[in-house]
Amino acid sequence: MIASTQTNHPLADSSASPSSLEQSLEQACSRLKSAGLRITQPRIAILTTLFQQTQPVTIEQIHENLNDHSCDLVTVYRCLAAFEELNLVRRSYFHNGTSLYQIQLGTDPVYHIVGKTDNTVTTLPADLTADLRAVIQKIEGELASRGYTEVSHMAEFFATTPDHARHGVSIKG
Repeated sequence: MIASTQTNHPLADSSASPSSLEQSLEQACSRLKSAGLRITQPRIAILTTLFQQTQPVTIEQIHENLNDHSCDLVTVYRCLAAFEELNLVRRSYFHNGTSLYQIQLGTDPVYHIVGKTDNTVTTLPADLTADLRAVIQKIEGELASRGYTEVSHMAEFFATTPDHARHGVSIKG
């Protein structure tokens, strides 16, 4: 189960306007076109589902959330692999290795604390996120100066959740 009350994406807010979703979809489709990928109904459906999520979700959850099941599970896997390559999504993990996906459209990565016993996912507080980003940017810059290209990273924190912090919306993982 994933549980959290924190919203990480502005489009996941129920008050977000349809035009915000349309603008974000347009931006994502533009990125797909620039990479030479076709804009297909399954890709649009998957992107729409991702934009509607407040927390990282599994591939199976994305597939379940496709209301009309406009594509099969294999298509969801393939689309997410392409989206990840284009930095449209960010992959994170449960402590057991299950992949989680969250839309990342021109925003800084969001880092999470994943509960080891209950799979709660909480966004790392802003002050800690700023410190982490500064360190990661320094490392990525140093690697680039040494000739490394296409540098990327993954950072998630795994911990036993304090009892007082166990609350929120649950999503099976």
